[in-house]
Amino acid sequence: MPGNSFGELFRITTWGESHGGGVGVVVDGCPPRLPLTVEDIQPDLERRRPGQSRITTQRQEADTCEILSGTFQGLTLGTPISIWVRNTDARPEAYSEMAEMFRPSHADFAYQAKYGVRNWEGGGRSSARETIGRVAGAAVAKVMFHDVLPKLRVVAYVKSIHSIEATVDPLSATSKQVESNIVRCPDAKVAKKMIECIEAARASGDSVGGVIECAIQNVPAGLGEPVFDRFEADLAKGMLSLPATKGFEIGSGFAGTVLKGSEHNDAFRMKSGRVVTPTNRSGGVLGGITSAQPIIFRVAFKATATIAREQETVSVAMKNAKLKARGRHDPCVLPRAVPLVEAMSWLVLADHWLRWKAQCL
Repeated sequence: MPGNSFGELFRITTWGESHGGGVGVVVDGCPPRLPLTVEDIQPDLERRRPGQSRITTQRQEADTCEILSGTFQGLTLGTPISIWVRNTDARPEAYSEMAEMFRPSHADFAYQAKYGVRNWEGGGRSSARETIGRVAGAAVAKVMFHDVLPKLRVVAYVKSIHSIEATVDPLSATSKQVESNIVRCPDAKVAKKMIECIEAARASGDSVGGVIECAIQNVPAGLGEPVFDRFEADLAKGMLSLPATKGFEIGSGFAGTVLKGSEHNDAFRMKSGRVVTPTNRSGGVLGGITSAQPIIFRVAFKATATIAREQETVSVAMKNAKLKARGRHDPCVLPRAVPLVEAMSWLVLADHWLRWKAQCL
Protein backbone atom coordinates (compact mmCIF):
# COMPACT_ATOMS: atom_id res chain seq x y z
CA MET A 1 0.00 0.00 0.00
CA PRO A 2 1.46 3.41 -0.94
CA GLY A 3 2.73 5.32 2.06
CA ASN A 4 0.54 8.40 1.86
CA SER A 5 -1.75 7.42 4.75
CA PHE A 6 -1.20 7.43 8.50
CA GLY A 7 -3.28 5.76 11.20
CA GLU A 8 -5.63 2.79 11.41
CA LEU A 9 -9.06 3.84 12.77
CA PHE A 10 -8.39 7.58 12.58
CA ARG A 11 -6.61 7.79 9.25
CA ILE A 12 -5.33 10.69 7.20
CA THR A 13 -4.24 10.58 3.58
CA THR A 14 -2.36 13.65 2.36
CA TRP A 15 -2.03 14.67 -1.28
CA GLY A 16 -0.58 17.39 -3.49
CA GLU A 17 2.77 18.87 -4.49
CA SER A 18 4.62 22.02 -3.48
CA HIS A 19 3.94 23.98 -6.68
CA GLY A 20 0.83 22.22 -7.97
CA GLY A 21 -2.72 23.51 -7.72
CA GLY A 22 -2.91 22.84 -4.02
CA VAL A 23 -2.37 20.40 -1.17
CA GLY A 24 -4.81 18.69 1.14
CA VAL A 25 -5.92 15.77 3.24
CA VAL A 26 -8.69 13.21 3.49
CA VAL A 27 -9.56 12.35 7.10
CA ASP A 28 -11.32 9.00 7.49
CA GLY A 29 -12.67 7.56 10.73
CA CYS A 30 -13.72 10.79 12.41
CA PRO A 31 -16.84 10.14 14.52
CA PRO A 32 -20.10 11.79 13.40
CA ARG A 33 -21.98 14.69 14.99
CA LEU A 34 -18.90 16.67 16.00
CA PRO A 35 -18.95 20.45 15.39
CA LEU A 36 -16.39 21.26 12.69
CA THR A 37 -15.88 24.35 10.52
CA VAL A 38 -12.88 25.99 8.86
CA GLU A 39 -12.56 28.16 11.99
CA ASP A 40 -11.45 25.04 13.89
CA ILE A 41 -8.69 24.36 11.35
CA GLN A 42 -7.41 27.75 10.21
CA PRO A 43 -5.59 28.83 13.43
CA ASP A 44 -3.31 25.77 13.28
CA LEU A 45 -2.58 26.38 9.59
CA GLU A 46 -1.62 29.96 10.48
CA ARG A 47 1.06 28.64 12.83
CA ARG A 48 2.50 26.43 10.08
CA ARG A 49 2.29 28.75 7.09
CA PRO A 50 5.35 30.29 5.37
CA GLY A 51 6.27 33.95 5.49
CA GLN A 52 5.24 34.39 9.13
CA SER A 53 8.51 35.92 10.34
CA ARG A 54 11.93 37.11 9.21
CA ILE A 55 13.55 33.75 10.07
CA THR A 56 11.28 31.64 7.86
CA THR A 57 10.88 31.26 4.10
CA GLN A 58 9.44 34.39 2.52
CA ARG A 59 7.02 32.48 0.32
CA GLN A 60 3.67 34.22 0.89
CA GLU A 61 0.78 31.80 1.24
CA ALA A 62 -2.43 32.55 3.12
CA ASP A 63 -3.03 28.79 3.44
CA THR A 64 -6.78 29.37 3.62
CA CYS A 65 -8.52 26.00 3.88
CA GLU A 66 -11.75 24.74 2.37
CA ILE A 67 -13.76 21.75 3.62
CA LEU A 68 -14.93 19.88 0.52
CA SER A 69 -16.75 16.95 2.10
CA GLY A 70 -17.64 15.13 5.29
CA THR A 71 -19.61 17.87 7.06
CA PHE A 72 -23.17 19.17 6.87
CA GLN A 73 -24.55 22.21 8.66
CA GLY A 74 -21.37 22.47 10.72
CA LEU A 75 -21.32 18.84 11.93
CA THR A 76 -19.18 15.87 10.89
CA LEU A 77 -21.07 13.13 9.06
CA GLY A 78 -18.83 10.18 9.88
CA THR A 79 -17.86 10.08 6.20
CA PRO A 80 -14.44 11.06 4.77
CA ILE A 81 -13.58 14.71 5.42
CA SER A 82 -11.66 16.32 2.57
CA ILE A 83 -9.78 19.57 3.23
CA TRP A 84 -8.02 21.60 0.56
CA VAL A 85 -5.56 24.51 0.58
CA ARG A 86 -4.77 26.24 -2.71
CA ASN A 87 -1.20 27.13 -3.72
CA THR A 88 -1.17 30.82 -4.64
CA ASP A 89 2.48 31.91 -4.52
CA ALA A 90 4.21 29.13 -6.46
CA ARG A 91 7.26 30.18 -8.46
CA PRO A 92 8.46 27.08 -10.31
CA GLU A 93 10.89 29.12 -12.42
CA ALA A 94 13.11 29.49 -9.34
CA TYR A 95 13.73 25.74 -9.48
CA SER A 96 14.61 25.36 -13.16
CA GLU A 97 18.19 24.27 -12.38
CA MET A 98 16.82 21.43 -10.23
CA ALA A 99 15.32 19.91 -13.37
CA GLU A 100 18.83 18.93 -14.43
CA MET A 101 20.66 18.59 -11.12
CA PHE A 102 20.02 16.92 -7.77
CA ARG A 103 20.19 19.06 -4.63
CA PRO A 104 22.65 17.57 -2.09
CA SER A 105 20.95 15.86 0.88
CA HIS A 106 17.54 16.52 -0.66
CA ALA A 107 15.05 13.92 -1.93
CA ASP A 108 15.59 14.76 -5.62
CA PHE A 109 17.91 11.85 -6.41
CA ALA A 110 15.97 9.34 -4.29
CA TYR A 111 12.64 10.17 -5.99
CA GLN A 112 14.26 9.90 -9.42
CA ALA A 113 15.84 6.56 -8.51
CA LYS A 114 12.53 5.16 -7.19
CA TYR A 115 10.00 6.44 -9.72
CA GLY A 116 12.06 7.34 -12.78
CA VAL A 117 10.24 10.70 -12.83
CA ARG A 118 9.87 13.55 -10.34
CA ASN A 119 8.32 16.96 -9.90
CA TRP A 120 11.39 19.16 -9.55
CA GLU A 121 9.37 22.32 -8.82
CA GLY A 122 10.11 22.97 -5.16
CA GLY A 123 10.63 19.31 -4.44
CA GLY A 124 7.11 18.28 -5.38
CA ARG A 125 5.75 15.71 -2.96
CA SER A 126 8.89 15.75 -0.78
CA SER A 127 8.33 19.42 0.07
CA ALA A 128 7.35 20.34 3.62
CA ARG A 129 4.26 21.91 2.07
CA GLU A 130 2.77 18.41 2.21
CA THR A 131 2.51 18.82 6.00
CA ILE A 132 -0.45 21.17 5.59
CA GLY A 133 -2.62 18.06 5.36
CA ARG A 134 -1.24 16.70 8.62
CA VAL A 135 -1.95 19.93 10.48
CA ALA A 136 -5.49 20.11 9.09
CA GLY A 137 -6.10 16.48 10.01
CA ALA A 138 -4.80 17.06 13.52
CA ALA A 139 -7.19 20.00 13.93
CA VAL A 140 -10.03 17.55 13.29
CA ALA A 141 -8.53 15.17 15.88
CA LYS A 142 -8.48 17.94 18.47
CA VAL A 143 -12.17 18.56 17.93
CA MET A 144 -12.81 14.88 18.72
CA PHE A 145 -11.08 15.22 22.10
CA HIS A 146 -12.80 18.47 23.05
CA ASP A 147 -15.47 16.79 25.19
CA VAL A 148 -14.10 13.30 25.90
CA LEU A 149 -10.66 14.41 27.16
CA PRO A 150 -10.90 18.17 27.72
CA LYS A 151 -7.72 18.31 29.84
CA LEU A 152 -5.53 16.62 27.23
CA ARG A 153 -2.64 18.93 26.36
CA VAL A 154 0.08 18.82 23.69
CA VAL A 155 2.78 21.50 23.86
CA ALA A 156 5.94 21.39 21.74
CA TYR A 157 8.73 23.97 21.61
CA VAL A 158 12.22 24.51 20.25
CA LYS A 159 14.68 23.00 22.71
CA SER A 160 17.87 23.76 20.80
CA ILE A 161 19.16 25.45 17.66
CA HIS A 162 22.61 24.39 16.46
CA SER A 163 24.72 24.42 19.68
CA ILE A 164 22.37 26.74 21.61
CA GLU A 165 20.17 24.89 24.12
CA ALA A 166 17.32 26.24 26.22
CA THR A 167 16.46 25.30 29.79
CA VAL A 168 12.74 24.58 29.85
CA ASP A 169 10.52 22.56 32.18
CA PRO A 170 8.38 20.61 29.69
CA LEU A 171 5.55 20.25 32.20
CA SER A 172 5.19 23.95 32.84
CA ALA A 173 5.74 25.31 29.32
CA THR A 174 2.56 26.84 27.89
CA SER A 175 1.42 27.52 24.34
CA LYS A 176 1.39 31.22 25.16
CA GLN A 177 5.06 31.09 26.16
CA VAL A 178 5.92 29.12 23.03
CA GLU A 179 4.19 31.64 20.78
CA SER A 180 5.74 34.65 22.55
CA ASN A 181 8.66 34.80 20.09
CA ILE A 182 9.30 33.91 16.44
CA VAL A 183 11.61 30.97 17.18
CA ARG A 184 8.99 29.32 19.45
CA CYS A 185 11.25 28.79 22.46
CA PRO A 186 9.79 29.50 25.95
CA ASP A 187 13.22 30.54 27.25
CA ALA A 188 13.16 34.21 26.21
CA LYS A 189 16.86 34.92 26.74
CA VAL A 190 17.99 31.86 24.84
CA ALA A 191 15.38 32.49 22.14
CA LYS A 192 17.11 35.76 21.28
CA LYS A 193 20.41 33.93 20.77
CA MET A 194 18.67 31.32 18.63
CA ILE A 195 17.18 33.99 16.39
CA GLU A 196 20.61 35.60 15.97
CA CYS A 197 22.06 32.21 15.06
CA ILE A 198 19.41 31.60 12.40
CA GLU A 199 19.81 35.10 10.94
CA ALA A 200 23.59 34.63 10.76
CA ALA A 201 23.15 31.32 8.94
CA ARG A 202 20.79 32.91 6.43
CA ALA A 203 23.14 35.85 5.84
CA SER A 204 25.96 33.46 4.99
CA GLY A 205 23.79 31.37 2.70
CA ASP A 206 23.73 28.48 5.14
CA SER A 207 21.23 26.73 7.45
CA VAL A 208 21.02 25.21 10.94
CA GLY A 209 19.14 22.40 12.66
CA GLY A 210 18.14 21.58 16.22
CA VAL A 211 15.80 19.70 18.55
CA ILE A 212 12.10 20.09 19.37
CA GLU A 213 10.81 18.79 22.70
CA CYS A 214 7.16 17.92 23.30
CA ALA A 215 5.05 17.12 26.37
CA ILE A 216 1.67 15.39 26.21
CA GLN A 217 -0.17 15.71 29.51
CA ASN A 218 -3.33 14.21 31.04
CA VAL A 219 -3.16 11.13 28.82
CA PRO A 220 -5.24 8.19 30.12
CA ALA A 221 -3.49 4.91 30.87
CA GLY A 222 -4.11 2.18 28.30
CA LEU A 223 -3.36 3.68 24.87
CA GLY A 224 -1.11 1.56 22.66
CA GLU A 225 -1.30 -1.73 20.74
CA PRO A 226 1.60 -4.08 21.55
CA VAL A 227 3.62 -5.49 20.12
CA PHE A 228 4.19 -3.78 16.79
CA ASP A 229 1.90 -0.79 17.27
CA ARG A 230 3.29 0.31 20.59
CA PHE A 231 2.31 3.87 21.40
CA GLU A 232 5.88 5.16 21.33
CA ALA A 233 6.58 3.22 18.11
CA ASP A 234 3.70 4.94 16.31
CA LEU A 235 4.77 8.24 17.85
CA ALA A 236 8.29 7.70 16.51
CA LYS A 237 6.93 6.74 13.09
CA GLY A 238 4.82 9.88 12.98
CA MET A 239 7.69 12.14 13.96
CA LEU A 240 10.26 10.53 11.68
CA SER A 241 7.84 10.85 8.77
CA LEU A 242 8.19 14.63 9.04
CA PRO A 243 10.63 16.26 6.59
CA ALA A 244 14.19 16.85 7.86
CA THR A 245 13.85 14.61 10.95
CA LYS A 246 16.88 12.53 11.91
CA GLY A 247 16.22 11.29 15.42
CA PHE A 248 13.57 10.48 18.04
CA GLU A 249 13.89 9.74 21.73
CA ILE A 250 11.35 9.39 24.52
CA GLY A 251 11.81 9.78 28.27
CA SER A 252 15.46 9.41 29.24
CA GLY A 253 16.27 8.52 25.63
CA PHE A 254 19.92 7.86 24.85
CA ALA A 255 20.98 9.42 28.16
CA GLY A 256 19.27 6.51 29.90
CA THR A 257 21.84 4.09 28.51
CA VAL A 258 24.45 5.25 31.04
CA LEU A 259 22.14 4.69 34.03
CA LYS A 260 21.91 1.43 35.95
CA GLY A 261 18.53 -0.19 36.48
CA SER A 262 18.48 0.99 40.08
CA GLU A 263 18.98 4.53 38.84
CA HIS A 264 16.63 4.41 35.85
CA ASN A 265 13.57 2.57 37.21
CA ASP A 266 10.47 4.66 37.94
CA ALA A 267 9.09 3.55 41.31
CA PHE A 268 5.31 3.09 41.63
CA ARG A 269 3.46 4.94 44.39
CA MET A 270 -0.18 5.60 45.30
CA LYS A 271 -1.34 9.22 45.37
CA SER A 272 -4.94 10.36 45.73
CA GLY A 273 -6.17 6.90 44.80
CA ARG A 274 -4.14 6.51 41.61
CA VAL A 275 -0.82 4.98 40.60
CA VAL A 276 1.93 7.52 39.98
CA THR A 277 5.70 7.51 39.48
CA PRO A 278 7.73 10.22 41.24
CA THR A 279 10.19 10.06 38.33
CA ASN A 280 9.33 9.65 34.66
CA ARG A 281 12.38 8.29 32.88
CA SER A 282 10.12 5.97 30.88
CA GLY A 283 8.52 9.02 29.30
CA GLY A 284 4.94 8.01 30.06
CA VAL A 285 4.93 4.69 28.19
CA LEU A 286 5.44 1.19 29.63
CA GLY A 287 5.49 -1.88 27.39
CA GLY A 288 4.12 0.19 24.55
CA ILE A 289 1.07 1.32 26.59
CA THR A 290 0.55 4.77 28.10
CA SER A 291 0.88 4.85 31.90
CA ALA A 292 -1.04 8.12 32.52
CA GLN A 293 2.24 9.88 33.23
CA PRO A 294 3.25 12.76 30.95
CA ILE A 295 4.64 11.65 27.60
CA ILE A 296 7.84 13.58 26.97
CA PHE A 297 9.88 13.14 23.81
CA ARG A 298 12.35 14.93 21.56
CA VAL A 299 12.75 15.09 17.78
CA ALA A 300 15.98 16.01 15.99
CA PHE A 301 15.79 18.08 12.79
CA LYS A 302 18.76 18.45 10.46
CA ALA A 303 19.81 21.71 8.90
CA THR A 304 17.75 22.63 5.82
CA ALA A 305 19.20 20.84 2.79
CA THR A 306 18.60 23.63 0.28
CA ILE A 307 21.10 26.44 0.89
CA ALA A 308 22.29 29.46 -1.08
CA ARG A 309 25.84 28.21 -1.49
CA GLU A 310 27.50 26.46 -4.38
CA GLN A 311 27.70 22.73 -3.70
CA GLU A 312 29.03 19.73 -5.54
CA THR A 313 26.38 17.45 -6.98
CA VAL A 314 25.48 15.16 -9.87
CA SER A 315 23.30 15.95 -12.86
CA VAL A 316 20.37 13.91 -14.19
CA ALA A 317 22.80 12.87 -16.95
CA MET A 318 24.95 11.35 -14.17
CA LYS A 319 27.83 13.78 -14.53
CA ASN A 320 29.58 15.72 -11.79
CA ALA A 321 28.29 19.27 -11.49
CA LYS A 322 27.92 22.24 -9.17
CA LEU A 323 24.69 23.82 -8.00
CA LYS A 324 23.79 27.01 -6.18
CA ALA A 325 20.13 26.74 -5.27
CA ARG A 326 17.70 29.59 -5.82
CA GLY A 327 14.19 29.96 -4.42
CA ARG A 328 12.77 30.73 -0.99
CA HIS A 329 13.78 28.42 1.83
CA ASP A 330 13.77 28.28 5.62
CA PRO A 331 17.28 28.80 7.03
CA CYS A 332 16.02 26.69 9.94
CA VAL A 333 12.90 24.51 9.83
CA LEU A 334 12.37 24.25 13.58
CA PRO A 335 10.15 27.30 14.29
CA ARG A 336 7.61 26.09 11.71
CA ALA A 337 8.09 22.43 12.71
CA VAL A 338 6.72 22.99 16.24
CA PRO A 339 3.07 22.79 15.07
CA LEU A 340 4.00 19.76 12.95
CA VAL A 341 5.28 17.84 15.99
CA GLU A 342 2.11 18.75 17.84
CA ALA A 343 -0.01 17.69 14.86
CA MET A 344 1.53 14.23 14.60
CA SER A 345 1.05 13.83 18.37
CA TRP A 346 -2.67 14.57 18.05
CA LEU A 347 -3.00 12.12 15.16
CA VAL A 348 -1.37 9.30 17.14
CA LEU A 349 -3.53 10.10 20.15
CA ALA A 350 -6.73 10.09 18.08
CA ASP A 351 -5.95 6.79 16.38
CA HIS A 352 -5.00 4.99 19.58
CA TRP A 353 -7.93 6.46 21.51
CA LEU A 354 -10.37 5.01 18.97
CA ARG A 355 -8.51 1.68 18.87
CA TRP A 356 -8.62 1.45 22.67
CA LYS A 357 -12.33 2.22 22.78
CA ALA A 358 -13.06 -0.29 20.02
CA GLN A 359 -11.28 -3.13 21.85
CA CYS A 360 -11.71 -2.38 25.55
CA LEU A 361 -15.41 -1.67 26.09
